[in-house]
Amino acid sequence: MEVTAVATQGGYGSSNWVSSYLLMFSDSGRNWKQYRQEDSIWGFSGNANADSVVYCRLQPSIKAKFLRFIPLEWNPKGRIGMRIEVFGCAYRSEVVELDGQSSLLYRFDEKPLSPIKDIISLKFKTMQSDGVLLHRGGQSGDHLTLELRRGRLFLLINSGEAPSASTQTLVNLSLGSLLDDQHWHAVLVQSTGQQGNFTVDEHRHHFQVQGETNYLDLHSEGNVSFSCSQPQPVPVTFQSARSFLALPGTAGEDAVSVAFQFRTWNEQGRLLSMDLVSGGLLLVLQDGRLSLSLFQPGRLPSDLTAGAGLNDGQWHSIAFSAKKNHLSVTVDGQVAAAAPSLGPEQIDSGDAYYFGGCPDNSFGSKCQSSLDGFQGCLRLITISNKAVDLVAVQQGALGNFSDLQIDSCGITDRCLPNYCEHGGECSQDWSTFHCDCAGTGYRGATCHNSIYEQSCEAYKHRGNTSGFYYIDSDGSGPLGPFLAYCNMTETAWTVLQHNGSELTRVRGAQPESSHTGLFEYAASLEQLQATINLAEHCEQELAYYCKRSRLVDKQDGAPLSWWVGRTKDMQTYWGGSWPDLKKCTCGFEGNCIDAQYYCNCNADRNEWTNDTGFLSYKEHLPVTKIVITDTGRPHSEAAYKLGPLRCRGDRSFWNSASFNTEASYLHFPTFHGELSADVSFFFKTTASSGVFLENLGITDFIRIELRAPAEVTFSFDVGNGPFEISVQSPSRFNDNQWHHVRVERNVREASIRVDQLLQKTQPAPTDGHALLQLNSQLFVGGTATRQRGFLGCIRSLRLNGLPLDLEERAKVTPGVDPGCRGHCGSYGRLCRHGGTCQEKPRGFSCDCTFSAYTGPFCSEEISAYFGSGSSVMYSFQEHSSLSKNASSHAASFHGDMKLSREVIQFSFRTARTPSLLVYLSSFYKEYLSVILAKNGSLQIRYKLDRHQDPDVISFDFKTLADGQLHHVKIEREEGVVFVEIDENTRRHVHLSSGTEFGAVRALVLGRIVEHSDVDQETALAGAQGFVGCLSAVQLSHVAPLKAALHPSHSAPITVKGHVTESSCAAQTGTDAMSRERTHSFADHSGTIDDREPIANAIRSDSAVIGGLIAVVIFILLCTTAIAVRIYQQKRLYKRNEAKRPENVDSAEAVLKTELRVQDAINENQKEYFF
Repeated sequence: MEVTAVATQGGYGSSNWVSSYLLMFSDSGRNWKQYRQEDSIWGFSGNANADSVVYCRLQPSIKAKFLRFIPLEWNPKGRIGMRIEVFGCAYRSEVVELDGQSSLLYRFDEKPLSPIKDIISLKFKTMQSDGVLLHRGGQSGDHLTLELRRGRLFLLINSGEAPSASTQTLVNLSLGSLLDDQHWHAVLVQSTGQQGNFTVDEHRHHFQVQGETNYLDLHSEGNVSFSCSQPQPVPVTFQSARSFLALPGTAGEDAVSVAFQFRTWNEQGRLLSMDLVSGGLLLVLQDGRLSLSLFQPGRLPSDLTAGAGLNDGQWHSIAFSAKKNHLSVTVDGQVAAAAPSLGPEQIDSGDAYYFGGCPDNSFGSKCQSSLDGFQGCLRLITISNKAVDLVAVQQGALGNFSDLQIDSCGITDRCLPNYCEHGGECSQDWSTFHCDCAGTGYRGATCHNSIYEQSCEAYKHRGNTSGFYYIDSDGSGPLGPFLAYCNMTETAWTVLQHNGSELTRVRGAQPESSHTGLFEYAASLEQLQATINLAEHCEQELAYYCKRSRLVDKQDGAPLSWWVGRTKDMQTYWGGSWPDLKKCTCGFEGNCIDAQYYCNCNADRNEWTNDTGFLSYKEHLPVTKIVITDTGRPHSEAAYKLGPLRCRGDRSFWNSASFNTEASYLHFPTFHGELSADVSFFFKTTASSGVFLENLGITDFIRIELRAPAEVTFSFDVGNGPFEISVQSPSRFNDNQWHHVRVERNVREASIRVDQLLQKTQPAPTDGHALLQLNSQLFVGGTATRQRGFLGCIRSLRLNGLPLDLEERAKVTPGVDPGCRGHCGSYGRLCRHGGTCQEKPRGFSCDCTFSAYTGPFCSEEISAYFGSGSSVMYSFQEHSSLSKNASSHAASFHGDMKLSREVIQFSFRTARTPSLLVYLSSFYKEYLSVILAKNGSLQIRYKLDRHQDPDVISFDFKTLADGQLHHVKIEREEGVVFVEIDENTRRHVHLSSGTEFGAVRALVLGRIVEHSDVDQETALAGAQGFVGCLSAVQLSHVAPLKAALHPSHSAPITVKGHVTESSCAAQTGTDAMSRERTHSFADHSGTIDDREPIANAIRSDSAVIGGLIAVVIFILLCTTAIAVRIYQQKRLYKRNEAKRPENVDSAEAVLKTELRVQDAINENQKEYFF
């Protein structure tokens, strides 16, 4: 019958009832199978008293003749008592038995039919792991095959359109596992048109295919029986490492032979052991291979190894024999035998065979070993060529056993369904499964959690600088990560390139033979859509150049050129306009070359013009195709260039809500995370407790809360009883700083992590409930009871990778405000080198005004290359000086004030001595100089009293004019000076020349131009100046290089000679002066700014040739100028520095000139050579 439900009740009028039980079924009374719920639950909940009825519906239903109820737990004050009722209906089906050589054959009608829906349905059971169940051929050569391979069912659909030698497999799917268990399995193949479903038992796979179905007649061939009388072997399940089966043997025999079949997932386990009169035999599974060991007194053990990968869940046949001078083992028909010299001299068999583990009374026997007992299934056991009756063992008439399940193989494939997400590879043992996440971009027990951030904005707020990063826009969702460039400015830009970034010229395109440009991106359209949806703003520059090539037909207004975005719709508006306007930039701004048109190209001029601008309507981005149809007329031509997709910000990262009362909360639809669920968010609060999030079901629930000031707790119940995991911190979480929480629950485990604290994990119970079933609304910031609500801010809330819009919901919720200020308390540490954090409504920014650095976090040093004789001088106004407080602004200084402390920091690289690095002068003839002496030693010279000689602090432990980058920090507090070089050499010095610096006059880098009353060493170094690279120079809040190279306002700065922005942080080991790189202000995306040169660039072939000739002449002139410059520099340095081994400035001049020439060539190529 088909059983749909069972009901249980305790014993009538007694204290006897069963509180939990197993349900097993069979269609023959042999080879029982356990019924499983949710693919993991084996036990049923029974009764709590003798009278109530507990009804359990079976989903799916089972078809069986026999049911077996096995009590697991019962009333401890009574005994086992059960009244049982079974619900269902009669079930009857025709059966056929096939012996491997026979078949049922359906012959096609001559007239094929093409039904709307095609269905193939059957049920089968078998002991064989391989075989063809069904093969159907079509008249055109198409065929469908259902084939069993290693216990898995494959559906193969092949196309007959190709030659028979190379038929194309349109569908190749596999479902099911361990289908050779001699139990009925249902198969269903459905197809409607090109769509189809392949179902085996409860597992379904969707597929697409195209083909015809023909109907046919039936007859049989071979030995076909319309009944099912296959033999029913009795399997036995070893459920734990303690399970054992002890069978009697005949003592004193001179030979031993044992054979059996087994299947398991475990790599190792003890299969069989037996004592001999002298010695013993041990058969074990180790690393998936079979090992047979013979122990005899006075001899080394004889070992045999056979097979490989025997822990694959398949049935494997084992046979071994031992007798005088003979020892062999056979695995799946393959024999491995020991040499006669290694065989036993004599065999005297013992009286017992131990399969699996060992009885408690077997101490001292060979049964004991370091390996655990076997876990898996055995069947067809024979000892001395006699079959063992396992039913007699079950009835107690033969042998002894413990923790066995006889007449049932309880193996299950824990990798079906595969709970490893994102392509993780599943492996298993008897009790659990494991996921290998290597190379997937995900981690965790089920490869659920992405290792990458969801946006460039998230990377930026981890302190990352500009560069290429993997982005996973939907986190743990189905979309994989992709590589993008993150341009970290005040906001983070995501830059996505495509395959058509070069300028493309179009000629000869007409409506019937249009030109189509296709663009493929480094990410899929789904990934791009997720990125665009998250961004605050996206744009893509489309430059379109035209000469007698119109965008719109003048007569009927029909589009002649258009582009297509991800919506796959034709778009006729162009850069700088909006969709509804259907204009170009000039039409939007009202400055088209012909006022009667909204696009320059529509004027149809016989000269180059353009309609160029940024497309910024997010729903239409990115551009995937451009079509041009109007370049077929004489002298008609067009060209276009599409820039990368650029998206700014992350709307979800700063999306936040402020909860003002304990009774306030936000509600959202039910969270669906049945098998895998993760929740992540930031919070900040001053409250000591509160619930962040709660979602309830009938009995299931999840809850995340601040349990105590230093404890965050994740509570949940999926039907196995409530569990709690907590993270406790040595510091309080209610410090009004942002803290990050991430929780995850899957079928393997639950975990919680807060900030960078150690993750806490709770393993899921083996074979417990796996599905999280919720049905109430999701409450954020509170609970359904409006108690223990959260007071504070929550932001960037994501559920299974998808963000929730807290701000939008907060706008219409009393007691909750959208947004949350106060980011600098948590992120201010990212502002480095004296940068100050500035609050913004959605985030923060770093103000680098008083820092020698620049960039979004004031972490990008400002460096300059100084040529020979060059200098930078920052002048302080007369009658003003630095404040005693080094952080005060210069505008507040007064002339009578004295400088009692200062901090000077800088980095340098040079190979020339002597050199003046920094010179600070005073109106009172006091000064500070930092120089490199002739021997390369660093000297710091303080003169704080004009009537005394300067104090000299010398570092002569090595030469610092070695072409390497060195860092110097000088900090003075009255008469005490602290100096640090390269963060490893430190010195404290007491000055004797004074404790205060008079009014500061100027800060000089490089050569001292004006006459100064300084000591001889400083004067010599000042005359030579500095040739090399200076970086991040700062005197308190004054940054002279920044004022010179990045002026944001007028500053008293004077630059003389060759001072160029450069990079000091180049690799060491090359010429110090060759490390300079010309500063480039170009964005990584490479936008086009000069419209007219590009218009000129594509005028005509003759213009191109003329431009190339001009370029060649220009290169020749530049080469001549370089040679003259080199010659002059050599003569100058030979005259002034005859002893110097190499001419550094000449090398620098050559490098700079070459760079200019290369830039000129590149610029000419970019503007004129297309």
